[in-house]
Amino acid sequence: MARIAGVDLPKNERIDVGLTRIFGIGRSLSKKILQETGVNPDIRVKDLKDDNIVKIRALIEQDYKVEGDLRREIAMNIKRLQDIGSYRGLRHRHGLPLRGQRTKTNARTRKGPRKTIMGKKKEA
Repeated sequence: MARIAGVDLPKNERIDVGLTRIFGIGRSLSKKILQETGVNPDIRVKDLKDDNIVKIRALIEQDYKVEGDLRREIAMNIKRLQDIGSYRGLRHRHGLPLRGQRTKTNARTRKGPRKTIMGKKKEA
């Protein structure tokens, strides 16, 4: 099992898909990393040689911000928005959508499950 950036990659996945398990690496960045290191993207994680793992690990540590550092940077950006009292910071604080979506009917992902209000039944 290959361990890159503190993440154990699944043995049976192709390396280009396996790298996407690392927070901050998607499919396109995964393919770019493999192209720069010269590793075949069709090979499985369990079939990787140690020198290939070392190359990939070194490139990711050197050039890209992933996992803990990236999570910390995102959290600091959100905290900065909240501290300066910007509109987006207030929306983060209240757990509402940030980018202009409607909230009267949708936005259940950000707002959570509905909270029913007693006595709001329509009278016939």
